[in-house]
Amino acid sequence: MQRRNDLRILVEGAIFAGLAMALEYVPHDLGVSSVQFSYGLIPLGVYSLRRGPVPGMLAGLVWGLLDMWLRGSGSLLNPVQIILEYPVAFGVVGLIGITAPYVQQHLRAGNIKRAVAGAVGGFIIGDFLKYLCHYFAGVFFWGSYAPKGQSAWLYSLIINGGSFIANLIMGVIVFALLVRVTPQLFTRNLE
Repeated sequence: MQRRNDLRILVEGAIFAGLAMALEYVPHDLGVSSVQFSYGLIPLGVYSLRRGPVPGMLAGLVWGLLDMWLRGSGSLLNPVQIILEYPVAFGVVGLIGITAPYVQQHLRAGNIKRAVAGAVGGFIIGDFLKYLCHYFAGVFFWGSYAPKGQSAWLYSLIINGGSFIANLIMGVIVFALLVRVTPQLFTRNLE
């Protein structure tokens, strides 16, 4: 029975990683070329809050590898940058699942406000860590693209900070709605 459950979790993770990748093809620039929504954070966050941080990180790793292979051809500089910006940055998104037990406990108890707070808190952690990886990659690998006279640290903060904030706002709104409207999404069939 345990193997069947493990297989179910892996298949579910592959489906959510594929959905996250598919959403990367939806136009996601916010007018300013450096600010981009990453819609894939939503399905990966849902999966992480359903299954926890380890399955979430594995699904994030798959999403990152898919993104690298399918879309990353113009942004692959060297092995360290590739690892930091794809498997690591996308993998840490799964840490949204750190709050999964808290969210599920409060949903089962009927305390929606605390469940929303847990889901939003988990999303903030995952989103922050993803863009922290991109920030350091921006400083150390993309800093040469900074305008003359601007430090690589500030350049990366501007480029990645806008996307972090845009995704943070999107995630907070979406997860607050999802937990309120479809709480069974985070608790059903978890055995």
